[in-house]
Amino acid sequence: MSEIHKFIFEGLPVRGAVVRLTDAWVEILRRRASNTTQGAYPAPVQVLLGEMTAAAVLMQSNIKFNGSLIVQVFGDGPVKLAVVEVQSDFSLRATATVNGEVSLDATLSQLVNVGNEGRCAITLDPQDRQPGQQPYQGVVPLFGDAREKLEKFSDVLQHYMLQSEQLDTTLVLAADDKVAAGLLIQRLPMAGKGNLAGSSQASDEDQIGINEHYKRIAMLASSLKREELLTLDVETILHRLFWEEQLLRFEPLQGKAGPRFSCSCSRERVSRMLLSLGQPEVDSILQEREVIEVGCDFCGLQYRFDAVDAAQIFRAPHLPVPPTPLQ
Repeated sequence: MSEIHKFIFEGLPVRGAVVRLTDAWVEILRRRASNTTQGAYPAPVQVLLGEMTAAAVLMQSNIKFNGSLIVQVFGDGPVKLAVVEVQSDFSLRATATVNGEVSLDATLSQLVNVGNEGRCAITLDPQDRQPGQQPYQGVVPLFGDAREKLEKFSDVLQHYMLQSEQLDTTLVLAADDKVAAGLLIQRLPMAGKGNLAGSSQASDEDQIGINEHYKRIAMLASSLKREELLTLDVETILHRLFWEEQLLRFEPLQGKAGPRFSCSCSRERVSRMLLSLGQPEVDSILQEREVIEVGCDFCGLQYRFDAVDAAQIFRAPHLPVPPTPLQ
């Protein structure tokens, strides 16, 4: 079961979170793989999109925001665009547009930043947006201060958090075809009880890059290996890394309260689209092919309608759409 574990280092200006996406991540990959037109993501794209998904869940878990958090990377490589959307209730979906060949050892820059013009955008879109209100968006390049190409998505987000939020952040991300996981460690402006109270009062001295407590904990977090993050349970990870620290743990978020896959597409919505085309147009398509296939642009799931399905839509458009074993 996908889960989020949040914690704080008692008495220190440092917080953390671990996310493990299992069923939610597998469903994202399953839907894409079931698409006969697009097919499964190449392994390096799985890794990139999985790391983005884990990171987006971690970021959403750290903000009090009623709306969607959207993480995008786009550029001039074979991955033209990768997008993750996480709602405030942790329902999520993710997709990537792949054009061209992807080598099995492709790095981040080879996937999306060949000409060093790639970008990462993070958008906060309020659910109760007022008329004329625009979503907040921050954009950073996929290179460092010396314009060197960044090869780890975690480095991109750490750079973003330092620039946009002035917060020291350490991220360890990993993904394969079964798990997308991440560990986040972040320095807070206040120590002790101020953390729990959610105080926004800044400390007297700017602690960016110099807080010794954060630097020690960040070093421990950075020692976590990819294989450990993918294979170990959260309890084992936290004990191995921080067994000498005083951790204050919060109730894990899982099940209906935790991360779970959700896409707005449905067979019923596709049926309404076919109904709007009109029966002559649908019949004309079915004369050329045995089945009408419509794929969701976001999750990739295909919905298939044969002549019998189509006839039922137009014969009784007010009745529920018949299920299909292909979903």
